Amino acid sequence: MKRTGFAGRLLRWQRTHGRRGLPWQASRDPYRIWLSEIMLQQTQVATVIPYYERFLERFPDAASLARAPLDEVMRLWSGLGYYSRARSLHAAARAVGAQGGRFPRTRAALEDLPGVGRSTAAAIASLAYGAREAILDGNVKRVLARHFAVAGEPGEPKVARELWALAESLLPERDNARYTQALMDLGATVCRPRAPECGRCPVALTCAARRDDAIERYPGRKARKALPVKRTAMLLLVHHGRVLLEKRPPSGIWGGLWSLPEMRSGVDPAAYCEMRYGARLASVEKLRPLTHGFTHFSLRIRPVRCQVGTLEPRAAEPGYTWLEPAEAASGAVPAPVRRLLLEARR
Repeated sequence: MKRTGFAGRLLRWQRTHGRRGLPWQASRDPYRIWLSEIMLQQTQVATVIPYYERFLERFPDAASLARAPLDEVMRLWSGLGYYSRARSLHAAARAVGAQGGRFPRTRAALEDLPGVGRSTAAAIASLAYGAREAILDGNVKRVLARHFAVAGEPGEPKVARELWALAESLLPERDNARYTQALMDLGATVCRPRAPECGRCPVALTCAARRDDAIERYPGRKARKALPVKRTAMLLLVHHGRVLLEKRPPSGIWGGLWSLPEMRSGVDPAAYCEMRYGARLASVEKLRPLTHGFTHFSLRIRPVRCQVGTLEPRAAEPGYTWLEPAEAASGAVPAPVRRLLLEARR
């Protein structure tokens, strides 16, 4: 498949048909571009925009983000998912501060920042500084795999090497920032995973997948496996109108967030709460279960509302806090915990 003219057609298309009005597009500020790129990892644009705007309002630059407590960063990130991104974001802002507040200008130096991989670093270098660097995010993998009939799952090392080589060979000699944006726009708005609009595609005439009527074959996919289901019980411990939140460990699922206390399904809530928190319960009510999906498993949550009669001081130690449900729901809590807290207000 010929590669000649690929970049030129994308550049011409982007002038007229590329996306406009995304809040980070008009900026060449590496901080804003970095923030958007981290938030957009595995997350839809429509979901990211309100989080991006709230972050910028509170943290207009890397210095303000670096000075903030991690709890505040996690609170603003809460609901966006993949929380390790927020922890890396905070660590990277501090690393930039340690370098005098100046963002690195090269892809290689950007890759040294926590949470920044090769494609993200290339996107920042290209969009902020016009560097001639190739990106290879999920959208771009799909565009290249279809257009050049690259067989196999993009996560396989051999396939990844082929896609990276392609991406680098297609770079234009100039106007790299707009070409990078064009690739992103094409994958997001035209060459979509399902129901791609080939009639609007600027490179449709040379697309191998379209020619062979094999669009659904690319990119290759791993065989789907049934997601395992994990189960837990979450306790809504209510005392004088306030609920108990517990700080989670800094790493792992929901690392660093505040969450409702958990116990294994099947354990007696009254005995557990008295042993763990010194709380004697006046009443126990099982609430409707809910399921929360993660990338590699589903979590089946059985909420239990526990009205506390008497309470020993141990549940006031560091790592615990009692808050009004509305205040707790506005804090750094995972999405299903927020949902339970909001329902607790009713």
